[in-house]
Amino acid sequence: MNLRRLRQNSHILDLTSSVTLTPKKFIQPLFVVEGLREKKQVAGLPSVFQETPESLLKQVEKDLETGISKFILFGVPGQKTEQRNFDVSFATQQITALKKTFGSDIWLATDVCLCSYTHHGHCGILNEDGDHLENGFSVQALAEVALAYAQAGADCVAPSDMMDSRVHAIRSLLQENGFDRTVLMSYSSKFSSSFYGPFREAADSTPRAQGLKDRSSYQVSPSNYADALRSCLRDRDEGADILMVKPGLPYLDVLYRLSQEIPDLPWAAYEVSGEYAGIEALAEKGLMNAQRAHLEAWTGFFRAGASMLISYGARFAGEWIR
Repeated sequence: MNLRRLRQNSHILDLTSSVTLTPKKFIQPLFVVEGLREKKQVAGLPSVFQETPESLLKQVEKDLETGISKFILFGVPGQKTEQRNFDVSFATQQITALKKTFGSDIWLATDVCLCSYTHHGHCGILNEDGDHLENGFSVQALAEVALAYAQAGADCVAPSDMMDSRVHAIRSLLQENGFDRTVLMSYSSKFSSSFYGPFREAADSTPRAQGLKDRSSYQVSPSNYADALRSCLRDRDEGADILMVKPGLPYLDVLYRLSQEIPDLPWAAYEVSGEYAGIEALAEKGLMNAQRAHLEAWTGFFRAGASMLISYGARFAGEWIR
């Protein structure tokens, strides 16, 4: 059997490929920070910045020129709180500004979480002893935040907290207030991972509680596929429109299995900051071609079952794919 006939040049490789990359399938994360005087590069992530409100609009305009029109926004407030009522006005102002400026030219998702708003850096509201997240109070607050983002103009709300029943609460509140067209993209399979480092610097969301050192009590264990499956089935049944696996490369087997188990919904994969930064770090030392490595990793995500990809290099997808 001669298999190399179908490998001999770029034309036949294009024709026989089972995965075709396109920038239309990419989502670019954006960070906007209250009180920041000028945009600041995120450590380990070249060409990814903490933006000011002014630079945010300029960056999105630039991204549109490269063919990227889909974004996920992380708003970082200037003040943190321990209260159960969260002031998300800074984030909602940026959502409104983006949609007013670019309208339907962009699709804007907003991350829904409380980690950037709290002194302790966790994704919900802590109990008095500071060693456990109160699920009920957290879910109520998250639903209110999601509604505020939808009212500001977000096309999609994306809860990343991993509280129980937050998808149901968010979907119900959106429906009650007339936002039945708002897409809900759930971080349904979000693992307790070591690959989030650069992101936590960008979003100022490192866990700081004395009694609760990490997020392992509410994110999925890397060794527990069954828990990931249960979480995804629950979120599908509660009204999620899109399900997600995060991180990406260490969990391609999970993405493949879940997309086979739940084929009726589209799947997002999140190539997280540590994954992307790892390729960049190797390239900086001359040990890897960054562009080729990113393209290889992206191909793996789509081959494993992703319908869309959140990547810090999304803004380069058009150029690199060409």
